[in-house]
Amino acid sequence: MTTVLITGTRPYGEGDPVDVLVEDGVITQIVPAGTLTDASDAAEDGSGAEVLEAAGTVLLPGFVDMHTHLREPGREDAETVRSGSAAAARGGYTAVFAMANTDPVADTAVVTDHVYAQGRMVGLVDVHPVGAVTKGLAGAELAEMGVMAASSASVRLFSDDGHCIADPLIMRRALEYARGLDVLIAQHAEEPRLTEGAVAHEGPTAARLGLAGWPRAAEESIVIRDALLARDAGARVHICHASTAGTVKLLRWAKEQGIDITAEVTPHHLMLDDSRLETYDGLFRVNPPLREVSDARALRAALAEGVVDCVATDHAPHAAQDKCCEFSRARPGMLGLETALGVVAQTMVAPGLLDWRGVAAVMSERPARITGLPDHGRPIEVGETANLTVVDPDSAWTVRGAELASIADNTPYEEFTLPARVRATLLRGRVTCVDGKVRAD
Repeated sequence: MTTVLITGTRPYGEGDPVDVLVEDGVITQIVPAGTLTDASDAAEDGSGAEVLEAAGTVLLPGFVDMHTHLREPGREDAETVRSGSAAAARGGYTAVFAMANTDPVADTAVVTDHVYAQGRMVGLVDVHPVGAVTKGLAGAELAEMGVMAASSASVRLFSDDGHCIADPLIMRRALEYARGLDVLIAQHAEEPRLTEGAVAHEGPTAARLGLAGWPRAAEESIVIRDALLARDAGARVHICHASTAGTVKLLRWAKEQGIDITAEVTPHHLMLDDSRLETYDGLFRVNPPLREVSDARALRAALAEGVVDCVATDHAPHAAQDKCCEFSRARPGMLGLETALGVVAQTMVAPGLLDWRGVAAVMSERPARITGLPDHGRPIEVGETANLTVVDPDSAWTVRGAELASIADNTPYEEFTLPARVRATLLRGRVTCVDGKVRAD
């Protein structure tokens, strides 16, 4: 029997400290702190428990990331399932969804089953492969969604992320098939005819720096189109990495109409804006681009309100040669798994937009519900599966890319000091990370 005793923590940061006993992957006791003082007495079989001394910490359900790039197969020089899983465990995640833009593309059960098997072998986090909506991400012909859904990986989320499904007829057919399969389509909202050659948000900063501009309308036109397509198909649709104030307004309208639409926001779109482009540093090139301060402010308010449902990292590792080049040639994307909590704490908790129960909602409960994970994002109660994250809310830390678990080091937060850090992560009662040290099976 595997037994873990977490002492002196506060679930959701509320109430008095408690001791939480986990046995064989399940929470079996939650009692006032100091009650279970003898670890050998804590375990029913007398074998003793591993004790995590957690005074002053907040206990949350393990985080779920709907949007992660693990790069395997094809770009193992930037990330692998193993290194990405380690980054996820260090960031407090117990489940991640690995996007389909690999090489080869995850548009068949052969590839999705491979990613799923690799995740199970590593065992640090539940790795759920995302299936491509169209063959080769080309947007022209639907992939074998039904076969992937019925495979051993049981694919429940499909996306061409990195590419928009620009053809409305293809998107309509995808939504109709998704309804029948009871799976979810996640759209990368970008009208490609409006973004050809674009590398930065279309605005005063890009104009002054001589960078080709990316208009808000490129995102917003697809968001409203797909909301209407989902309405007519009676299907669900999810909007990846919402980035504009206009998208927030459109999401609010769509939800008011009863359309089954959800959306995510990335940590970098909550914190950063296009003023970061002044140095022409490729680290700050991302898709969609960093917008203006007003957009970041609107996204924070929308996340607090629930118009934007959840936080997803869009963790996008890149090898050094793909970032250390002129801005227009840099590959878009940023690391995000290990810094997400700190960014959310700084942008949402510190100003009072969310409390810790709200953090649990946007980083665990809602993404688990949207993706249909039955044992993640669950209440911290006796009898529940112990997918848990122990957070030190007062532990400020300095981000250094070279010290992160990912193979790549393209963090936009280099030398930033962030509040709050993950002390420990438990996957079904097994400690996968404690004080930054990852524990493989």
